Amino acid sequence: MELLEVAPERVLAVVAHPDDIEYGAAAAVAQWSANGADCRYLLATRGEAGIDAIDPAAAAPLREAEQRAGAAVLGVDVVEFLDYPDGVIEYSIALRRDISEAIRRHQPDTVLLFNHRESWGPGARNSADHQAVGRAALDAIADAGNRWIFPGTEPHSVKRAFVAGSPQSTHAIDVSGGVDLAVASLSEHRAYLEGLGEHPMADPEFLRGFLEQTGFAVGVPAALAVEVWNF
Repeated sequence: MELLEVAPERVLAVVAHPDDIEYGAAAAVAQWSANGADCRYLLATRGEAGIDAIDPAAAAPLREAEQRAGAAVLGVDVVEFLDYPDGVIEYSIALRRDISEAIRRHQPDTVLLFNHRESWGPGARNSADHQAVGRAALDAIADAGNRWIFPGTEPHSVKRAFVAGSPQSTHAIDVSGGVDLAVASLSEHRAYLEGLGEHPMADPEFLRGFLEQTGFAVGVPAALAVEVWNF
């Protein structure tokens, strides 16, 4: 794995659910924001199906509030939701169009995504929502730069996309300065974390361990493993 030096100026994170960014990628957002980057979030759903003990109608506004609070910890004040139904998102032209329009509106040079592959690794299947949103977002990046696809708004070309959590990660980003804020950001998802019970990922300090493990592999205190796509 190769250590990647990058200093984006405008970042749009595109994910399926509240908490997806917080599980690792938030450390990069924290560091980039501290360095002056304009970072924004786009979520396909409000995560209403993510807490077993809370009815979706009550969970949606709760999870939205937790996401906004987690984003604020990192200095992110633009958080948008597309209101697709949690748990049953399908890859579609409509989803590509919505993400493409957001890219044209926010004009990022870098798009930050969550794992779109079928698994996290051997024997660990990935969520269908993660796959659908990640795949649609990668296609939407190309769509956004083509004025003849979804015409009506001016095209915008993205330089790169980083996919966090991918089992096909080839690079790592030094996030040593963002780990504490990333842990604090995840901690804002109180209802979601409580709903995880005794699962190891219910402890926000879980983040620190795997970011430090990746960092050790590339010679820095903490790093985020990413799959890189250039456009």
